[in-house]
Amino acid sequence: MTDHINPLRSLKEGHWFKLICGASFQHLPAVSSLTLAYTLAGADCIDVAADPAVIAAAQSALQVAKNLAGDAEKRGFGKNAKPPLLMVSLNDGEDPHFRKAEFNPTECPTNCDRPCEKICPVQAIVFNGIKDDFSGVVSQKCYGCGRCLPACPYDIIYTRSYVSTPGAIAPLVMSTGVNAVEIHTKVGRLTEFKRLWQAISPWSGSLKVVSISCPDGDNLTDYLHAISDLIAPINSALIWQTDGRPMSGDIGDGTTHAAVKLAQKVLAAKLPGYVQLAGGTNSYTVAKLKAMGLVRKVRSEELGVKSKESFIPFPPPPLPPSISGIAYGSYARVLLSPILEQLETKEVNKASVKSTVRLEEDEVLLWQAVELAYSLVSQLKSQQER
Repeated sequence: MTDHINPLRSLKEGHWFKLICGASFQHLPAVSSLTLAYTLAGADCIDVAADPAVIAAAQSALQVAKNLAGDAEKRGFGKNAKPPLLMVSLNDGEDPHFRKAEFNPTECPTNCDRPCEKICPVQAIVFNGIKDDFSGVVSQKCYGCGRCLPACPYDIIYTRSYVSTPGAIAPLVMSTGVNAVEIHTKVGRLTEFKRLWQAISPWSGSLKVVSISCPDGDNLTDYLHAISDLIAPINSALIWQTDGRPMSGDIGDGTTHAAVKLAQKVLAAKLPGYVQLAGGTNSYTVAKLKAMGLVRKVRSEELGVKSKESFIPFPPPPLPPSISGIAYGSYARVLLSPILEQLETKEVNKASVKSTVRLEEDEVLLWQAVELAYSLVSQLKSQQER
């Protein structure tokens, strides 16, 4: 694991896999465990919050993964994998990815069934927590999905949003190991986007990938073309992330339809760069793309493989529009939640000795987590196995 050839090649060949830890998710033990497991499973990119502590946790896990790469390959995971790119998510304005739920637990009636606690996918809402009797929202765990808001029968849960400060962005971009940036924007925020881009652009030469994440909206195509013109020329690989239904990937198969529909719209715009799915992606996504013919088939001549045909047309005919990759957020995190919960239980049991139990310290849980992660990564990667 010595370079970043593989992630960019994955993007070109159409099997780019990105793990979204969450732009608001700052629970360091979980970030570390997720990064480690999905890296060993062959992920191409790890997307984390633009927070120095979160970045450091991910970097530490990447180093552990490097040391365990040989063991992973022997077990059949991440064969010939190179280290994934480390991406930070930024926003140019209000965005559901950059918010956290809050409520005053003293206002919660004692006879409430607490549906908010039951519906939270990352157990960020607790009452009389087993560690410190805390009640309320564990801010570090909350990633802003918003499912608790309509679930509260007393309407006492609200959200707090935050916006990236352009002046604080450059040091994060220049942090050791951060080589990709994703900007979350919305139609109509070109002025705000320009302000943020101006703060990043002096250091853009160090970035391997720049990703633009934008949900659907009126005049979406015109807006994305305006962004493309604004940031051109760009030396990094450019990804258009089509955020179908933000933070909804673990709910059901219907959520993947919105992501695919939006991707088709962006593909039709013929923007420079690559199109990658997000928002509503889950175990149904790859099958859906296959059925619609949106998974790219790589030509043998592109891979340096001799064709069985005696004649290869040159130049080759153009490829049909296709998806270059998929980002998995809440679905990928929930998939590993049984492992993360077991680690937290071990932390509590050993609290008098050690405050944190790391995934790599439990060999059984480690490879169980990697196997779960690989079950998702391999859905996309198996399309290109030869």
